[in-house]
Amino acid sequence: MTQPADIRRDHRPRLLAEALSLAARGWPVFPLRPGSKIPALHSEERCPRTESCIDGHLKWEQRATTDQTVIVRCWTHKPYNIGLATGPAGLVVIDLDTPKPNSSQDAPDGAETFTALCERAGQPVPATYRTRTPSGGSHLYFTAPAGIRLGNTAGKLGPLVDTRAVGGYVVAPGSTTPAGAYEVTHQAPVAELPGWLLPMLQPPAPVRTRRLAAPAVSGGSAARAALDAECAVVRNAPDKGRNNTLNRCAFKVGRFVAWGDIPRDEVEEAFQAAGEERGLTTAECRSTIRSALDSSARTARARETA
Repeated sequence: MTQPADIRRDHRPRLLAEALSLAARGWPVFPLRPGSKIPALHSEERCPRTESCIDGHLKWEQRATTDQTVIVRCWTHKPYNIGLATGPAGLVVIDLDTPKPNSSQDAPDGAETFTALCERAGQPVPATYRTRTPSGGSHLYFTAPAGIRLGNTAGKLGPLVDTRAVGGYVVAPGSTTPAGAYEVTHQAPVAELPGWLLPMLQPPAPVRTRRLAAPAVSGGSAARAALDAECAVVRNAPDKGRNNTLNRCAFKVGRFVAWGDIPRDEVEEAFQAAGEERGLTTAECRSTIRSALDSSARTARARETA
């Protein structure tokens, strides 16, 4: 008995060619599970800490690559679908989706919504590189504006209109799912993101908060010196693990509170100011500091006397 053609066919050469073509554009790619939109990479919990993860677990955005050797090795192994990391590629992709089958019959799709948005702005629908998704939707590719970090949005431009940029990915053309294929429908050059869309996609400006001044601290000289030193460590902590740094530093100073060398409220205020200056939220600082001081009080050894 012969097998159906779609079972016999080896899709790896085609997918490999598509992945290499995308990489040649400078667009980093990574594997998705065959026939799926889910990354085909191990989770942090199952990370073997070997090869590319030897210095720490790498997520899909960090694993995305334009390295031809890596791509050939990957897509000759299995017929992976292709994920395109929009952030590293310098792209903003507008995803025009279609209503779900159980939604209202007369609900407009993403393309209609986006067309109406363009009309209200007095602008034409941008001509750019475009792909079709298996659901009948579209992906419109744009180059991201220089020096501006745009993230992903869902419905911000309108119903069924999402965007993918830093921290996002799209399923690239050449990929297939049980619903159909992702195909290029307009081989135009990738246009710049229209300037009139930019204000709608930028995150709101952060609310400026009053910077807390470190309070005057009483107490023993050793306690004051320890508090000053540990607050300095918090203010200079790296982005990754800054909350852990705050916890560790507050725990160290906690023994002086337990010994009665320095008032607890003054320690809390000093670390609160240092933590917020480093970029932690008020709530994060308060919770971490209190937990660290409570833990330090429970474990502090009695002061050694001469």
